[in-house]
Amino acid sequence: MSAALADHRLWEVAAQVTDPEMPMLTLADLGVLRSVSVDGDRVVATITPTYAGCPALDAMRADLAARLADFGEVEVRVSLTPPWSTDLISDEGRRKLAEAGVAPPAHVGPRTTGPVTLSLAPPAQRVACPRCGSADTEVLSRFGPTACTALRRCRSCREPFEHMKDI
Repeated sequence: MSAALADHRLWEVAAQVTDPEMPMLTLADLGVLRSVSVDGDRVVATITPTYAGCPALDAMRADLAARLADFGEVEVRVSLTPPWSTDLISDEGRRKLAEAGVAPPAHVGPRTTGPVTLSLAPPAQRVACPRCGSADTEVLSRFGPTACTALRRCRSCREPFEHMKDI
């Protein structure tokens, strides 16, 4: 088997690993899985967590190592550069989020290098309800069940929902 074919097969296997906090998404859907390849006698997977203190990092590493173990010794590397962004979520991942009742994040576009600006003001964006599509929604809490989500409610259908924050 050629190296390119082996790397492709490894990617296919690793891309099936689900995110521990949002199991409707794979690490590939989420854009956390960056690469998988053979390096000498071991398989090396590289991931970038959604943020540096992500509590799911150990679970992601263990799940990837277990899934790839049939191919030999596995090393899961963590890279924080370039940083993860919600723009890395695939179209399929955005569809899966909406199907699960989580409003997907907006695209934030290219970033400049250097420090990330922090704003403590609530977001001014309009987020469509993943259930009925209405843009008439309100923030209930800027902090949801995971660090990446906020809680919102639709004023039209009155249903609460999670919104994945735009990062």
